[in-house]
Amino acid sequence: METFVFLFATGVSRGLVIALFALSLVIIWRAARIINFAQAAMAIVAVFVAFTVVGLTGSYWAGLIAALATGALLGAIIERGLIRRVPHVTPLPGMIVAIGLVMVLQAGLGILFGPEHRPVQAPFSESPFVVAGIPVLSPYDLFVLVVALAVLVGLGLLFNRSTLGLQLRASAVAPEVSRLLGVRVPRMVTIGWMLSASVAALAALLLVPTELGLSAHSADILFVQAFTVAVLGGLDSPIGALLGGLIVGVLITMVTGYLGAGYAPLAVLALLTAVLLIRPGGIFALKEARTA
Repeated sequence: METFVFLFATGVSRGLVIALFALSLVIIWRAARIINFAQAAMAIVAVFVAFTVVGLTGSYWAGLIAALATGALLGAIIERGLIRRVPHVTPLPGMIVAIGLVMVLQAGLGILFGPEHRPVQAPFSESPFVVAGIPVLSPYDLFVLVVALAVLVGLGLLFNRSTLGLQLRASAVAPEVSRLLGVRVPRMVTIGWMLSASVAALAALLLVPTELGLSAHSADILFVQAFTVAVLGGLDSPIGALLGGLIVGVLITMVTGYLGAGYAPLAVLALLTAVLLIRPGGIFALKEARTA
C-alpha cells in the first residue's frame, strides 16, 4: 500500500508536467493547425538560458522568468521568421520546417554547451515527506504540483473568460470570419506561438531536475509522452491534455515502479494503440473539432 500511494502521488506530479507540455502542443495546433516537432528543442533552449541566468544571479526565480521570456521570444521569432513564410495549404510543410529546426537547435546547443548531461539541482528538497509511515510527495513535487495547477487554471481562465482568449479561439476556428470582425488573426497566431513556447519551457524546466540532467536532448522523451497525451485527449481539447497527462503520468510511474522502466514505453504504446483503434480522434475530442 505504501508503494502504491508513493507511486500514485509521484505519477500525478509527473502527469501534470506532461499535461503542461501536451497543452502547449494543443495551443499550437489550435492556433496554426500544425504539430510543432521543434517544441522540445525550443523548450530546452529556454532551459539552458534559465540555468545560465541562475548561475550568474544565484536566483532560481530569475531563471524561471528568463525561461518564460526566452520561450515567448523564440515562439515569436520562429512563427514570424519561419512558419509564416511556409505554405499553409497542408500542415506538412510546416512540420518539415519544424523537424529541420530541431536539428539546428540541438546542434547549436551541442556546439555551445557540449554533449554531456549537466547536473541540475532542484530549488527545493527532493526527499519525500513521510505521513503515517508512508512516503509521499517531496517539497519539489509539491512545488511542481502548485505551479502546474496554477498555470493550467490560468490558461483555462484566459481562454474562457478573457477577450484575448476569445480572439485566440476565434482566430483558430474561423480565421476568415474573425478578420471580418476586426480580429488581427496573424497577431493572434503569434501570441499563440509565444504562449505555447512559454508553457513548454516551463514544463521542461520543472522536469529537468528530476531527470539525468540537462542536455540538448533532455526534453525528447517529454515531447514523446506529451504528444501521446495530446493524441489521446484530442488535439483540440485542453481538458483532454490535462486528463490524459494525469493518466499517462500515473501509468508510467506505476509500470516503472512495479515492472521496471523498460516496460513503461510499452504500456504507453499499448494505451495509445487502444485509443486510436476505439476513438481515433481522441477520448475527449469534440465531434465539431474533429470534423473542422
